[in-house]
Amino acid sequence: MTDAAQSSGPYVLGIDMGTESVRVGVFDLEGQPLGFEATPYPLTHPHPGWAEQDPADWWNGLVSSVRGAMQRTGVSPQDIAGISYDATTLTLVAVDGNGQHLRPAIMWMDVRATDQARRIGESDHPARAYNGGGPVNAEWYPCKALWLKEREPEVYQAAHRLVDCADWITYRLTGRWTANINSNSTRAYYNADTGGWPTSFYEEIGLGDVLEKLPDDVLNLGEHVGGLLPDVAEELGLAPNTPVAQGGGDAWHAQIGLNVVQPGKMALITGSSHVLSGQSPASVSGRGFFGAYPSAVMPGQHTVEGGGVSTGSVLKWFKDNFLKDVIAEAEAEGVDPYHIMNQRADEIPPGSEGLIVLDYWQGNRTPYTDQEARGVMWGFSLHHSPAHVYRAIQEGVCYGVAHTLRAMSDAGFDVEQFVAAGGATNSRVWTQMHADVTGVPVTLTKVGDAAVLGSAILAAAGAGVFPSVEEAAAAMVHETETFQPDPQRTKTYKFYIDHYVDTWPALRDLVHSVVRRVGEDHVG
Repeated sequence: MTDAAQSSGPYVLGIDMGTESVRVGVFDLEGQPLGFEATPYPLTHPHPGWAEQDPADWWNGLVSSVRGAMQRTGVSPQDIAGISYDATTLTLVAVDGNGQHLRPAIMWMDVRATDQARRIGESDHPARAYNGGGPVNAEWYPCKALWLKEREPEVYQAAHRLVDCADWITYRLTGRWTANINSNSTRAYYNADTGGWPTSFYEEIGLGDVLEKLPDDVLNLGEHVGGLLPDVAEELGLAPNTPVAQGGGDAWHAQIGLNVVQPGKMALITGSSHVLSGQSPASVSGRGFFGAYPSAVMPGQHTVEGGGVSTGSVLKWFKDNFLKDVIAEAEAEGVDPYHIMNQRADEIPPGSEGLIVLDYWQGNRTPYTDQEARGVMWGFSLHHSPAHVYRAIQEGVCYGVAHTLRAMSDAGFDVEQFVAAGGATNSRVWTQMHADVTGVPVTLTKVGDAAVLGSAILAAAGAGVFPSVEEAAAAMVHETETFQPDPQRTKTYKFYIDHYVDTWPALRDLVHSVVRRVGEDHVG
C-alpha cells in the first residue's frame, strides 16, 4: 500500500484508452496521483494507411490495468467515488444487437477512407464550417462510416451501433448506450447550437441511415451515466454501482487535465502528434483549423482545434534510424539519448543555420488537412550535422504550431497562454523553443498524465464530489512553472516561420505526384 493510499478517501479512478495501451490512475480529490497501471495491446496494419485493434484486447487490458492500479495503491473499492474514461477518437466500433463487435475497430489514425473524405469534402453544406470549408479529414466519423457502407456492406447492415470507442466503453461499463458530445461534436458534425445531428448533411453524403445506428442520448462530458454493472464491477475488482461519468476523446480529457476550461488558454498536448485545443466564448471558424465545436468540452462554450499528425514521431524516427551511435553512448552513460541530443541541439543557433523541416511524415492535419503531404527537409550544406537536423525537426514542429496559430488568429481566435503536457515537455530546450517560436508563454502542470487526470476530474464531477467540472479542475490541477518567450528569438524565428509557411505551396504538386506514383507502384 502506498503512503498516499493511507490517507482518507474518497478517491476517483481515471481511465485512458490510448493507442498503445490502457492506462489507469487513482487520484485523491486534490489531483494527487496515488498510482498508475498500464497494459499494452497490439495495433495491426493490414494494408498501407490502415490501422486496427481488437476490442477484446481493449477490454482485457482495461481489466488488467484497473486491477493493477487498485492493487498498487491499496485503495478499497468502496472508497472509489467515481469513474470516467477517455479513448482515442475517432476510432470506429461496429457492434451487433448483443453488443458484440463485428470486426476489428478502425483506429483514429486509419486513413483508408481518403476517397470518401474527398467526396464528402465536395459538399457545401453549412455543417462543413467545422472544416473551415476546407478538406475533410479521413479520420472523421462520416468518412469511415461511408467506407464501411461501401466496402463492407454486410458489416454495415448488421451493425446495431456504429460508435466511437468512448461510447463503446460507456456501454461496456454501464449497459447504457450514449453518445458523448465530445467525440460526436469534434469528429461527427454534431452541433448542439443547431439542433444536434445535421440530418440533411448525412443524407446528402449517402449516410442518412447511419443516424439510426447512433445512440439517442447525447451527454456532456462529466455527466452521470449510471452505475457500474455488478458483473463488470466483479471483473474489474470494483464496487457495484460505482458512479460512472460520461467520457470522451483523449485529447480533450487532457485539455481538462490541464485546466483549460475557460477562454484565453490553449492546451498544447504533445507526443507522437501535437494537439492544440482551446475554448472560445463564441463560434469561430475559418480555413486552417477545426471547429468551433459547440459544447464539445464545456456546455455553452466552443472548442477550436489544430495540430500535427507526426511531430514527436519524426524525432523518434530520426533517433532510431540515424543516431545509433548516440543510442549506444546513452546506454553506456545510463541516460536517455534524447537528453544527449537536446544538449547538442541547444548549442545550435535559432534557425539551425538555414535548415528547415516540414513535419509532414504522415500527412498534415492543420492547416492543410492533406493526407498526401509528406516531410520535407531543405537548406542543407556540408556544414550541417546530425545535431542541426535534430534541432531543425524540433523547430519544424514548432513552426507548424505557429502556422496553425496564424490561421486561428486570422479568424479572430488568439491564444494568450499554452498549458502543455506530453513528451515534448520532458525537454526544457524544446519546451522553451515552443514559447520562443510562437511568442506564447508555455505553462507546465504538476501531473504529466493529463488525460488520465482529466478522466479523474470528470469522475469527481459526475459523482457529485464537486458541483461542476470547472470546480473539479480548479481543485485538482496545479501549475508548476511557465516558460516565457525570448523576444529576440521570437523576432529571429519569424523569418524562418515565413519560409516554412511558403515551402508547402511551392512543393505540393511535386510531392503529390510522387506519393500517387508510389501508391500506383505498390498496387501494381
